[in-house]
This record gives sequence, C-alpha cells and structure tokens, in this order.
Amino acid sequence: MSFNHAQFIWSAADILRGTYKQHQYGDVILPFTVLSRLDSVLAPTKAKVLEVLGDGEWDPEPPAAMLRARAGHDFSFHNRSRHDLKSLQGDPDNLEENLRDYVNSFSQNVREIFEKYAFEDRIIELAQHDLLLQVLQHFAKVDLHPKVVSNEKMGHIFEELIRKFAEASNETAGEHFTPRDVIDLMVTLLLAHAPDLGKDHVAREIYETFMSQRIQTRANYDLAA
Repeated sequence: MSFNHAQFIWSAADILRGTYKQHQYGDVILPFTVLSRLDSVLAPTKAKVLEVLGDGEWDPEPPAAMLRARAGHDFSFHNRSRHDLKSLQGDPDNLEENLRDYVNSFSQNVREIFEKYAFEDRIIELAQHDLLLQVLQHFAKVDLHPKVVSNEKMGHIFEELIRKFAEASNETAGEHFTPRDVIDLMVTLLLAHAPDLGKDHVAREIYETFMSQRIQTRANYDLAA
C-alpha cells in the first residue's frame, strides 16, 4: 500500500485540536508543508551550498548561477542556515529562535512566501502553547523530496489539503476542488477542434491564470501528448 502523504500531513490537525479552531488548521499545516517540501528539496546540496557561501561576509542573495556552477544547486532559491528540520529537534529549548532563524535564512523569494502565511506569528503561537516541537517532529517525519513526491503529486497533495481545510471551515466547502472527471471533460472539449496537437513535434503554450497546483495544465499536457 502506497503512503498517503496528504492524509499524514492532515493528521497534524490532531496536535492542533483544542488549541486551534478547525478553520485555523490550514494556517499552520500549509506553511509547514511548504517548509517540509523545501527542506527535502535542498537537502542533497545543502552541505555544498554552505561550503560555497562560507562563514564570512558574503552576498545575502548570491547569484543562482554561481550556486549552480560551484555547488551543483539547480534551484532559484537557497537557505544559508546550518539547520534543517531534523537538526532543529536537537535543541528544543531554543527551537522557536532557531526555527525563525532557519526560515529567515531562505532567499528573499522564499521568505516572501512565508511572510504571506504570517508564519512567524504561527511559530510564536505554537511555542506559547508548547506545540511547536510536536508539530515540527510531525513534519520532519515525512519525506517530500521530488524523487519521492513528484511536482504533480505535490500539487495533488496541496489540492487535497486545501479541500479538507475548506470543508472543515463549513464556509466554503467544495469551492476549492474541481473533480478530475470534470477537468478531463473540460480539456477534451477545449481540444476537440485541435487535432494537430496530437502530431509529433508540435509545441503550444498554455496560459493558466488560476490553478496554482497546475492540475488542469497537466490534463492539457496528457491529452495533447
């Protein structure tokens, strides 16, 4: 039986229950899911990136091309902290401070994501309720490296989590979820009069304005391939 990542991530709600209301679970679980994914993505090149950046004064936003060339780091973001989700568990007395430092050590493009989540406020709240270590340990258990969880599967996980949070709030149930068969039908109708897309070596661009998980884009690709 394959591991159900969405179900495991959602089970963090058991830790939050009684302290947070149901409609607030997503405020904690979604940013921790993002953090766990980024932590897993950066793990293979982390040591080399830190070696390249060094311990002295250096550009807080080093060029991605430099990290790619000298550290084999093929991403547009990085983290300059020596911490990761596993090492943070080793110092529970300073966990709040160290976790905030870890998040703030990401490159600017990632820090902006956590700012939108108001993640620092969530860290403070969890620490005040003595839940921070439990939540961190929960997310440190799941391997979200792209070799284990593809980008497409990660999109499905986020879609499932958002659906669960919306339904738990009893305010917007169903509004954030489009069934797969509906998506497939939409794409079939969209491409019904474009038979040339089924030919070899045909390149077309798809402008997607509203689906952050790229579920429909993937359906378009599958049908045209």
